[in-house]
Amino acid sequence: MTGRFAPSPTGELHLGNLRTAVVAWLSARADQRSFLVRMEDLDIVQAKPEHAAAQLRDLAAIGIDWDGDVVLQSERFHLYQEALERLGADGSVYECYCSRRDIRLQIEAASSAPHGPPGSYPGTCRDLTDAEREERRAAGRPPALRLRTMGETYEFVDRLVGRSAGPVDDVVLRRNDGVPAYNLAVVVDDGLQSVTDVVRGDDLLASTPRHLMLQRRLGIDTPSYLHIPLVNGSDGERLAKSHGATTLRELRDAGTTTADVVTWIARSLDLATATETPSLDQLVGRFDPAALPRRAVEAPDFIRRR
Repeated sequence: MTGRFAPSPTGELHLGNLRTAVVAWLSARADQRSFLVRMEDLDIVQAKPEHAAAQLRDLAAIGIDWDGDVVLQSERFHLYQEALERLGADGSVYECYCSRRDIRLQIEAASSAPHGPPGSYPGTCRDLTDAEREERRAAGRPPALRLRTMGETYEFVDRLVGRSAGPVDDVVLRRNDGVPAYNLAVVVDDGLQSVTDVVRGDDLLASTPRHLMLQRRLGIDTPSYLHIPLVNGSDGERLAKSHGATTLRELRDAGTTTADVVTWIARSLDLATATETPSLDQLVGRFDPAALPRRAVEAPDFIRRR
């Protein structure tokens, strides 16, 4: 049985990312499972090796270790292409020539999406004729690839949220620049790495039905899921650079120690008292996913020191 943490190396990890990583690590180690780190470096513009190196240093600094080599998604495009070919074998993958602006205007004009939840892609390119596709190719815009769905609903039980369900839409599988989309890559990699325990922020809860659908179509076992509430700034918005010193490096520069960060994370998860300063290893025996806080937590005052 295997857990994982899979950040995108487009910058340094902030306090919320580190908190999620801690929960993922504790969830695996509490059950004596393996723990993997995977770099989801699909963003060919912003993902940088130096960001990945900094993220790994920060994970190690707060006490997180991992098993085996760190996997890079940028080295696995051939695996995603194989999955695309399997999905397309029955005609369920189609070309989409819509730009983001096109889609936004189409969504605004449509009362509802016929093959997905409100606000999802309205299926403009689902049933183009051969001649219409040829016309769009001749215009020079490369297509994205989407999965043809019928608005199916998928249900699952989250280890913290409980029973959850949601519809799926015609999700993008490969962008029009040829880069595999997150929703495809994460499902393929979790399957190939035998991940059985997924811990991530609850901003991804609504994407989980898409992943269940892709798992079923690709014959991949569905892992257990645990979506934890995010860390917010004092304004109630999701933690961001605008809130102050949010990365480990910035916090150190502002006088906050790594031990202070670990202590705050432990207390924010109800795993330590107000007088304790525990290490991560000391928290392993206390971890109970059902006892984790179910609401977003406000970032500590020390992030505003700069």
